[in-house]
Amino acid sequence: MQTIGLIGGMSWESSAHYYRLLNEGVRDRSGPTASARCLLWSFDFSDIEALQHRGDWDALTAHLVDAARWLEAGGATVLLICTNTMHRMAGAVQAAVGIPLLHIVDPTAEKIRQAGFRTIGLLGTAFTMEEGFYKDRLSEQHGLRVLIPGDQDRAAVHRIIYEELVAGKITDEARATYRAVIARLVDAGAEAVILGCTEIMLLVRPDDSAVPLFDTTTLHALAAVDAALATP
Repeated sequence: MQTIGLIGGMSWESSAHYYRLLNEGVRDRSGPTASARCLLWSFDFSDIEALQHRGDWDALTAHLVDAARWLEAGGATVLLICTNTMHRMAGAVQAAVGIPLLHIVDPTAEKIRQAGFRTIGLLGTAFTMEEGFYKDRLSEQHGLRVLIPGDQDRAAVHRIIYEELVAGKITDEARATYRAVIARLVDAGAEAVILGCTEIMLLVRPDDSAVPLFDTTTLHALAAVDAALATP
């Protein structure tokens, strides 16, 4: 089994879910006593969040590169960034290490294409929804048409992530807001919706949407299980 290096703590709520999914996946594939061989670097998310909202992406890149190198030195043989937003610096992280980085977009897009969808809605932080690092990979490498919510909806989705979900706060009001945003994406032509923030799956359920939802956290973790158990 390969050793999975997890760059987590962004937030720990979703990192805990990654850990559970990885171990459940290995157990299901390898037997009742099996569990994932993994290393975790967990950031203090308050530091990361402050740098994100200051726009100091150079400092954030340096932090992720340091974490990736630490995990590689510790014996990790495959690497995960356990957050969608911080894939903004995935290229720099991959260039800094000699082990493969499993990009969160790729297993998600693969499942979407296998299901036959081509026009998708994207929910996530404002950084993920508005900047090109995520949407461009979906469209240019995977041939998907990406729809994002309008200005007010993007602001609401972003606020709920940072003020509620990263703190483990789940409310019916927030769920109703997300349901309305998803409905508007469907009205705009979305055939499916990507839950493009690793905390959204804590709030949104399949019955909150008229179209299929693709949870990046689960798909990323399951792809990591495949990589870890693959025959060399």
